[in-house]
Amino acid sequence: MGTFNQVEIEDAKKAIEAGTCTIVDIRDPGSYEEAHIDGAVHLNDATVEEFLRHTDRQKPVLVYCYHGNSSRNAAAWLAEQGFEQVSSMNGGFEEWRSRYLAG
Repeated sequence: MGTFNQVEIEDAKKAIEAGTCTIVDIRDPGSYEEAHIDGAVHLNDATVEEFLRHTDRQKPVLVYCYHGNSSRNAAAWLAEQGFEQVSSMNGGFEEWRSRYLAG
């Protein structure tokens, strides 16, 4: 399994705001369409080959899912594909939504 980091949501927010990472959303298409973190790439079976061909493997990648569980497997897989710095966001999009999108 590839090596990846787990990051807390506050640290993920800082990296996203700084623009220092590629943000990857692995949730289902309907959930992504409903709401996602600005700038996130939706990664699924239909988009993964293009992502692998065109994404800079030296730029940090931040992966999120619903609750931070599935993103760990995706992060490990991306690390195995040669991405140098991969992180999984603890708490996932649901925690992000509750902290930063709740109005």
